[in-house]
Amino acid sequence: MRRSQYAQTGIGKVTQPMKLKFFTIPVASPEGAEADLNRFLGAHRVSQIERHFTADGAASFWAVCVTWVEGAEGLAASAPDAARRGRIDYREVLEADEFALYDRLRTLRKQSAEAEGLPPFAVFTNEQLADMVRRRVNTLADLARIDGIGEARLSRYGAAFLEVLCAGVPRLGPPAAAPAAPAPATG
Repeated sequence: MRRSQYAQTGIGKVTQPMKLKFFTIPVASPEGAEADLNRFLGAHRVSQIERHFTADGAASFWAVCVTWVEGAEGLAASAPDAARRGRIDYREVLEADEFALYDRLRTLRKQSAEAEGLPPFAVFTNEQLADMVRRRVNTLADLARIDGIGEARLSRYGAAFLEVLCAGVPRLGPPAAAPAAPAPATG
């Protein structure tokens, strides 16, 4: 079976190419190779790790294959603890008012998931909930622009989530502005 070369978010949406990185960690003196592996894991968005032990007496080693998403480097610099755990602490990423709305959306997601016997991420992911808040979503069209949210999720959950968003978004004000592009050089 051939593995996909692309990371997927939502249902069937291909977003970023995936890459492989291989490490060999000798059993006799693993320190340097372990440090390299840990440094790599802390700096990249990892989607899968496969390992295999090769027994060869004093030359025994671990072969490790890391599948990671290209373009998602630098996680360790922005959130070192979250990158190591593979999770984002949205209390640190969102402003206090934004986090309060995000938390209300998580509560609604949990209720929706429990009512349907689904895991919460099957309703919406944490990243999708955070995007709803960051983008100040207040229409179904806005909701549909979030990666991984298609017609099925819109029709099933859109109205309930928009009700919470429309009640909370006006209090947040406009979304944070993106940094301004540098002015073109004139000669």
